Amino acid sequence: MSGAAAGPAAAATRPTFAEATRELLRARVLDGADDLLRERPWAAISMADIAKAGGVSRQTVYNEFGSREAFAQEYVLREADRFLAAVRDTVLAHRDDPRTAVQSAFALFLEAAAERPLIRAIASGDGTDGLLALVTTEGGPVLGIATASLDGVMHEGWPQTDPEQTRLLAESVVRLAISHAALPSGGPGQTAADVTALIGPYIDEVLRRA
Repeated sequence: MSGAAAGPAAAATRPTFAEATRELLRARVLDGADDLLRERPWAAISMADIAKAGGVSRQTVYNEFGSREAFAQEYVLREADRFLAAVRDTVLAHRDDPRTAVQSAFALFLEAAAERPLIRAIASGDGTDGLLALVTTEGGPVLGIATASLDGVMHEGWPQTDPEQTRLLAESVVRLAISHAALPSGGPGQTAADVTALIGPYIDEVLRRA
């Protein structure tokens, strides 16, 4: 009886074939744009280029996303969500070792800055490719969003932390990460280890005590 009752409810939560097909199409187009952005800046990419990379018509891209700016915003949001989810997983995987948690998140950002177009744009901060303008005005909103996200993850992993201290730690880590990504002095792993060693005592004070 219980299995029969659960069937319709489970089916209701599954997307229809049309919905699943549309999501697959959108993901394919966004992935195509990601490939293009690894080769050239956003300002040099047209909707026709995006359509070709995604294997669809230009009109299909416009029908699905509306405009070039709307498409870029959706790309930015998807990439940001993916990256922040990865940071969260990395930090929470090391609840028992706060220094390693911070070091791993720091290294993840530096690695992403070298590989991911959006993170690279945030790190460079010059806005010349037109992509950064969608998420920042002179770095302010990006810094605030990243700080709030890391602050929230720290509170999730260590609920007893002092809010003011955690906020300061989160902002310091984000500012240092952006600085080192913009002007790297070494590999991501070693840079993350060096920075963590420098701020380690404060990490211990804020997180390990909690």
